[in-house]
Amino acid sequence: MKVLIACEFSGIVRDAFIKRGHEVMSCDLEPTDILGSHYQGDMFDIINDGWDMMIAFPPCTHLAVSGAKHFAQKRADGRQQQGIDFFLKVVNANILRIAVENPVGIMSSIYRKPDQIIQPWQFGHEAQKTTCLWLKNLPLLQHTKIVDKGNFYVTKSGKRMPSWSHDTVGENGKKLGYNTAEIKKVRNKTFQGIADAMADQWGKI
Repeated sequence: MKVLIACEFSGIVRDAFIKRGHEVMSCDLEPTDILGSHYQGDMFDIINDGWDMMIAFPPCTHLAVSGAKHFAQKRADGRQQQGIDFFLKVVNANILRIAVENPVGIMSSIYRKPDQIIQPWQFGHEAQKTTCLWLKNLPLLQHTKIVDKGNFYVTKSGKRMPSWSHDTVGENGKKLGYNTAEIKKVRNKTFQGIADAMADQWGKI
């Protein structure tokens, strides 16, 4: 199967499919973290290259409810509409099988409710990260290993954050000296158990 992993810099989902014998390319404006088949640039440059499946992770910065306090400004300056337009262009691409991933956000009302909401703890990781999936000609992703949901850490400012996120980057990213962009990249990476489930289950369609 020829598979496009769109808006992925990590190579995690790409390599999960490659290991199972598929012809796969990831693409993102960023270079790939893991050396492999990757197009650095606009995904729409290659969107019509005969893909059998696309799994896409469009930017959620202006769409996720976690940033709701900034929505008014983002609506006023057009950033939110740009995010909406990009999401819709991705989900309506002319590819037979599509999965689009995003956190809980405004697309559930602007577009439609997701077909499925998953958590890393349903796929072997003791972590909470609510993830929505919009599917086209793909079945719901079946849970592979239910484990403990993981804990939350309360920051000095009183904000709750999943322990896996705090353990990775610390409060405000200070643990490893991450800047804001680097923190976002770390938190956006797909959990390996979810990537493996996608490759094992959707790769057999």
